[in-house]
Amino acid sequence: MLKKFPSMKYNNFHNYFNDYFQDFDQSLKKIDVNQIKKITKLLEKSYKTASTIYVCGNGGSAAIANHFECDHKKILNETKKTNPRIISLCTNNPLITALANDISYNSIFKKQLEYLAKKRDLLITISTSGNSENIIQAIKYAKKNGIIVISFTGFDGGRSRKLCDHSLHVDSYNYGVVENLHHAIMNITSQYIRNNILSDSQIKKIKF
Repeated sequence: MLKKFPSMKYNNFHNYFNDYFQDFDQSLKKIDVNQIKKITKLLEKSYKTASTIYVCGNGGSAAIANHFECDHKKILNETKKTNPRIISLCTNNPLITALANDISYNSIFKKQLEYLAKKRDLLITISTSGNSENIIQAIKYAKKNGIIVISFTGFDGGRSRKLCDHSLHVDSYNYGVVENLHHAIMNITSQYIRNNILSDSQIKKIKF
């Protein structure tokens, strides 16, 4: 486990900058690359079988969930060789606020899965703490209903890391570092799949 950053007050910006990226670099080196490879293969299989991927998170993690839908859906569809079915459960604000108001904020992702998901679909949860109750409820529903769960976590991984089928863990106690690396992994998976689909000549023509 890495040391908490920051653990003291900083008065020098350059020192904070350097220590932030030292924590980032140490956390990056501890990521299980084989697990990213395994998750990438799961995504590829899902895209080929036309099962649906659901993504969710809170705060900055909700932004990453939305970006995941955007990039994996648009960029991979543009290859004309795959058509990913991806839904971010963070995008429908009228539905989210209705569920939060009438039922519970803890149910906003679980209820959407009840409406939409089917067996052998895939759920990706993004939670730095791994303990957000709405994430935990979504995971528990998924597990009971044959939906594969991938959890992106930070800190000690929380309950999400223990409950999921596939854990992608960033060993840092800094929200920014964890979110930076979650975002990078999201980009790496979409870019790798795209690279794998395209021909050499196509790869040379486009910007990644």
